[in-house]
Amino acid sequence: MSVETSQLGKETEYPTQYAPEVLFPIARQQARQAYAAIAGIQQGTDWWHVFEISWLDLQGKPQVAIGRLHIPASSPNLIESKSLKLYFNSFNFEKLSRQQFIETVERDLTQAAGASVQLELRSVDDLAITVPEGICLDEFEPSTIEYHPNAQLLKYDSGHDDVIEQSYYSHLLRSNCPVTNQPDWGTVFIRYRGKKPCEKALLAYIISYRQHNGFHEQCVEHIFADIWTLLKPQQLMVYAAYTRRGGLDINPCRVSDLSWMPTPIRLARQ
Repeated sequence: MSVETSQLGKETEYPTQYAPEVLFPIARQQARQAYAAIAGIQQGTDWWHVFEISWLDLQGKPQVAIGRLHIPASSPNLIESKSLKLYFNSFNFEKLSRQQFIETVERDLTQAAGASVQLELRSVDDLAITVPEGICLDEFEPSTIEYHPNAQLLKYDSGHDDVIEQSYYSHLLRSNCPVTNQPDWGTVFIRYRGKKPCEKALLAYIISYRQHNGFHEQCVEHIFADIWTLLKPQQLMVYAAYTRRGGLDINPCRVSDLSWMPTPIRLARQ
């Protein structure tokens, strides 16, 4: 399905009855064509936090929860975010047990994504804030300033030839929705084992996404592919924690080795 035919950027009526038909899958294949053969592009998970979940129990009493979705990176489709918001709001007047709600959502999203999707339901008071660990790249001055992705910005630290293992993060990731052009803000985490990268250059590369149009998942895969291709690490993880829009935040993660899969987190800015 073409994203141009989705509900993004359009006035929309919110359904008042269960409406799985509003879910809008988007094929990952086209965006992955340039780096489909790179190890790790299809390894990982897209974690979504869903803050606007409500349905009725079997007696008609409203229920609320925070949801965490686990959508595998190997799924043929991602799910467009506005359609997911509409879908969850379609449960607002449906009478279901908690388990029925979970099973219904997992069934519908699995069908849309083309792979098994899991839903965790949590109390609205039960999602802890994580403090980032590692080297904060924002403390460096970038080697240059560009606002469109440029893989050639990436380079090694000329003063170090040893293999290192290090975790980096930056709060300066910004990209744009490819349909509405609205800004998307995120914190990107990079776990890296290989020849030491130049941290100033790595920060410049992250900043270069500032005017890039791409879905969250596509941006993470683009970053992963460029670092993997240009710096040739032995192992790599790229994980972006994007801020919330429309009651949803999206947190894609890609890894070259499944042993590097992190635990999903939530940051204060989300």
